[in-house]
Amino acid sequence: MLLNIVMLIVGLFVLIIGGDFLVRGASSIALKSHISPLVVGLTVVAFGTSAPELLISVKAALDGSPDMVMGNVIGSNICNLALVLGITALIGPIKVQNDSIKIDWPVTMGASLLLYFVVKEKDAVIDSFEGMVFVFLIIVYTVYIIRKSRKETKALREAEESIDLPQASNSPWKDLFFIVGGCAGLYFGADWFVGGAKEMASVLGVSERVIGITVLALGTSLPELVTAIVASIKKETDLALGNLMGSNIFNILSILGITSLIQDIHVSPVIIHHDMTVMLGVTLLILPLMFYKRTMGRFAGVVLVSVYIIYTYTVIS
Repeated sequence: MLLNIVMLIVGLFVLIIGGDFLVRGASSIALKSHISPLVVGLTVVAFGTSAPELLISVKAALDGSPDMVMGNVIGSNICNLALVLGITALIGPIKVQNDSIKIDWPVTMGASLLLYFVVKEKDAVIDSFEGMVFVFLIIVYTVYIIRKSRKETKALREAEESIDLPQASNSPWKDLFFIVGGCAGLYFGADWFVGGAKEMASVLGVSERVIGITVLALGTSLPELVTAIVASIKKETDLALGNLMGSNIFNILSILGITSLIQDIHVSPVIIHHDMTVMLGVTLLILPLMFYKRTMGRFAGVVLVSVYIIYTYTVIS
């Protein structure tokens, strides 16, 4: 059991470092190619920060553990909008931007509903065709966001100033080292993390779904949680809501899309009828909380964290 925990911790650490290395190397090359910082932030950085979840999902799918794939994605989405957002709101009030209501929430809800109806109507399988649709939609969404930001000159300047990108290096060999090292870290980190999780499920006598929704989901959401807490302490929470919903959109359309292109994902009935229903419910709950005074404060924080605690208890019990 101790060895499994060590594998999980080391695997997660290597995954996070690998993702950071990949972002550093790829961002440096992109910036030296005179690509807009906003475009780099919405593409290279977004993909790089989601690379750990992607590698975990692909590894779990290839190892014949579809419940870990779905548990990781669905659990991460619930964790983002309940635990991470709730803790952020408890630390400091979150101002709700118009784009969060008009764009981010409808797309997040739409992606969640699309996933739900795909698995309901397709005999609980996400195959390569659905994967292509998901990947196409995330590309369309990303292009739309980039074009929209480019049209809004003031918003573009503010967005580019708010993006914390690594500095471009002077050495292409250094960039190559970061990219190769990042890919290696992601590969081995995913292998150790998923291996440790599977062994832990076996030792504890619980299903892979439970491990995916609790251990994997919480582990892969730690970077978002740390970032959100730091932003709250610095009173820089304006972008927190949009970023978390954007992460959920990316999790569904990109991670499940790419994974299903490599291997069909079979979804168990309990995930469809319980976990996906909770994900839809939490996403729906966000809407009235956003409209209330256009600020998510401690009341919203208490509600969201309570929902996460109750949900986790039902999964474990």
